[in-house]
Amino acid sequence: MTTITPGDTGPRPTLAGRTLLMSGGSRGIGLAIALRAARDGANLVLLAKTAEPHPKLAGTVFDAADAIEAAGGHALPIVGDVRHDDDVARAVRSAVERFGGVDAVVNNASAIDLSRTDALDMKRYDLMQDINARGTFLLSKLSLPALRESAHAGRGPHILTLSPPLNLDPKWAGEHLGYTMAKYAMSLVTLGLAEELRGDGIGVNSLWPCTLIDTAAIRNLPGGQAMAHASRSPEIVADAAHAILTSDPRLTTGNFFTDEEALKGAGVTDFSRYSLGADEEQLVRDIFL
Repeated sequence: MTTITPGDTGPRPTLAGRTLLMSGGSRGIGLAIALRAARDGANLVLLAKTAEPHPKLAGTVFDAADAIEAAGGHALPIVGDVRHDDDVARAVRSAVERFGGVDAVVNNASAIDLSRTDALDMKRYDLMQDINARGTFLLSKLSLPALRESAHAGRGPHILTLSPPLNLDPKWAGEHLGYTMAKYAMSLVTLGLAEELRGDGIGVNSLWPCTLIDTAAIRNLPGGQAMAHASRSPEIVADAAHAILTSDPRLTTGNFFTDEEALKGAGVTDFSRYSLGADEEQLVRDIFL
């Protein structure tokens, strides 16, 4: 397991002036990552479908942009779908036109359906494959020219994907095969691109939480309030992402970090401030670990 490796002259503590292109990000973990970067003064380009409020989930891409600006960052909200080639190409082009380039890609958008095989509708299967697998591949692929420019300029570019370690314990395929296939496809993008881009100075890593994370989506599930109490706040993933994105991409690449591992690599050992009331032993562990 590779720890977070700082730059040659010590750790770069901020993302000030750097441009992050994120799929999703209008709420939840993605928004937390965006706000953490915004507090540094980063530029955030959010590609999301949420132009209108959801009846159960608060937040649109425009609300997220307002929050980013209020936190000290610069935001460019783009209404689009990571499944559509033209929308993704427009997001990359807009990032370059507005902010002069792309220094990090965060593959955050994901669809989830934990149904077992005989109960999984093929439309839901296709949705997970299109967003999780294809969307991650497409956004990463189309961003490569801009990321290579960032590397040439010495700006330390990264691709960070919110996907789990490639755990081949049959348990996870047996629990929810369709979802496992889609999430592991995201992780295969990390595995493959880290090797493919090793000579380009672009760090490619995945990040996954050790415990459930408190989001509106969790709270809307049956028993969601109890699950939220046994979760950590999204800020633990945001701080872990920040640690990875400010590391030296030439040395920190090809890893499947948990949030705890990334933070420990950056010198953080006390995670109690991320808990929402539950003791460490009461926290619900996330899947795939």
